[in-house]
Amino acid sequence: MGGHPKARTAEGLVEGRWHGERAVFRGISYARPPVGPLRFQAPTPVEGWEGARQATGFGPVVPQAGPTAEVSAGDDWLTLNVSTPAVGSAGLPVLVWIHGGAYIAGTSSDPMYDPAALTSAGLVVVSVNYRVAAEGFALIEGAPANRGFLDQVSALEWVQRNIAVFGGDPDQVTVAGQSAGAGSIAALLTRKRRLFRRAIAHSVPGYLCTRALAEEVAAALAGRVGVTPDVEALSGIDPARLATELTALSAEVPGRWGRLAQAGVPVCPVIDGEETPWRALCGQAAEGTELLVGHTRDEFRLFSVMMGRLGTFTEDDARTALEFFAPSPGAYRAAYPEATPEELVELVYSDALFRMPSLKLAEANEAAGGTSYLFELRLTAGEVLRACHSLDVPLAFGTLGTPAGRQLFGDVPSAEVLAVSRELQRAWVRFATTGDPGWPAYGAGQRLTRVLDAESKTLPYPEEASRRIWTGHEPEPFELTP
Repeated sequence: MGGHPKARTAEGLVEGRWHGERAVFRGISYARPPVGPLRFQAPTPVEGWEGARQATGFGPVVPQAGPTAEVSAGDDWLTLNVSTPAVGSAGLPVLVWIHGGAYIAGTSSDPMYDPAALTSAGLVVVSVNYRVAAEGFALIEGAPANRGFLDQVSALEWVQRNIAVFGGDPDQVTVAGQSAGAGSIAALLTRKRRLFRRAIAHSVPGYLCTRALAEEVAAALAGRVGVTPDVEALSGIDPARLATELTALSAEVPGRWGRLAQAGVPVCPVIDGEETPWRALCGQAAEGTELLVGHTRDEFRLFSVMMGRLGTFTEDDARTALEFFAPSPGAYRAAYPEATPEELVELVYSDALFRMPSLKLAEANEAAGGTSYLFELRLTAGEVLRACHSLDVPLAFGTLGTPAGRQLFGDVPSAEVLAVSRELQRAWVRFATTGDPGWPAYGAGQRLTRVLDAESKTLPYPEEASRRIWTGHEPEPFELTP
């Protein structure tokens, strides 16, 4: 192909690179760098430019916290990337990927999110960087809450303005995300102005907190750097230092932070005068949509391994998990009478943090008039990690050859792994194109669920005992413990 691919956006001309048959544009600014007087504020529209702007390298990552934090130079954090099989007026379906990372880390440049396979299947794929950690989710006096969500809305507005020149149809946009990305989508579902047509949410987290708790976390963070928790004071603290202090804070959270302390996250989205996504949808405060949602069988196993706790959980650990996260501690022991303390710990945390929030979102979306399609990933990555959190991501993207993919599935993935990967990719493409992933919708009657495994099957929801325990309950925001 001659020359480099170009696209004229509403803001100016961008020039990307060919990667085989697809055109790839990286690091396109969708809002101005949120630094200086714009720090901790809602995203501001990017200014236009003359001439062609190079869009060949990923944008810098926002300062991050936690054990998976990445570092890069630059402060142009609010960028996105576009991968397309057809620059120009092709009218193709669009998938906008919102990465996970516990609201404190993550980046669209992760090789696990390489969209080559999805683009080859006919999708225009957009991936977004947004503010995380203190920059995106600390509750700061004088600043809007949940700035990371505001960034995502700004990116979706960019997609509506510009995706047609990259070959995409702005009326056929599907938002997709996993973990914190799926939590972001749950929040986007409740917005009055819908900037997308369909949604894919893998492993929706139950991570939300009250304003009172968020204020105390912000005060503790500001105290570590010797300032008050307001915009003027915190804007004078280097973003990298603030991220480092947030990491340190997460290792020594006080017990009065309750479930937030147990969950091991220092900041998460704040519910302030609003309803949770589950309640908003069930209460008809938001409209339903076409939603593909699911979780893995053994969500919490990843964290057991990462913390070095696998095989060490005690009866005291089980009691703590039940006390903090079970809607009815006795119900778990009755429903799972043979479970060991370790099995109870993993079961309760898997349910409370990911499995039940995912199931409840499917049910709430249906209650709001939408159509929900549910899946559970049961394919395992061996006896240690099993069907753990994030296992579905390289399967959906077809990135089994990346470092993360090889770590999970080995250098030569089995035929079963390849088959599940193909099925999940086909489900994404078909859903983004038609609104149907290829199996029946979940309904209050049969509760049909696609179980992805060596031999995938469509069955009634497989975690029935947990579903019954959580009937009449929904994820509640983390709050201060008296």
